[in-house]
Amino acid sequence: MVKALQDIWILTDTGTTLFSRVFHEKLPDQFFGALMSALNKFAEEIDKGGLSHFQMRSKQFSILKQENLLFVASSDPKKVSEKKALNELKKIAAIFFKEYGEIIKNWDNDISVFEGFDKKIEESLEGVLKKFQKTFW
Repeated sequence: MVKALQDIWILTDTGTTLFSRVFHEKLPDQFFGALMSALNKFAEEIDKGGLSHFQMRSKQFSILKQENLLFVASSDPKKVSEKKALNELKKIAAIFFKEYGEIIKNWDNDISVFEGFDKKIEESLEGVLKKFQKTFW
């Protein structure tokens, strides 16, 4: 059984990281956010749609843009299809806007308001094994 998504970041279009859940952090969140924002702006200059997906040897990144936010998730391309990763990212975005939609409209740049979001999206991040365990325990 495999987790659908390994890591997730929610960024403003200017690169501020509102939320992240990263297992093996190699870059500080705000640096990652700035980098992804810059890559997306570059991609938008080349193609109106911007960046939606890119892949490295052992990790793929899916990107969903909604309401001036970038939802970025990493997953294992050998175990999770791009389509499945994007579908999970869409679910996470819907939960985020349901939970924080009004806060985002008048946001005062305090990222601490998003700290509990990981509890809301555990199912997308824990994967099938955890769901299976909950059924029997």
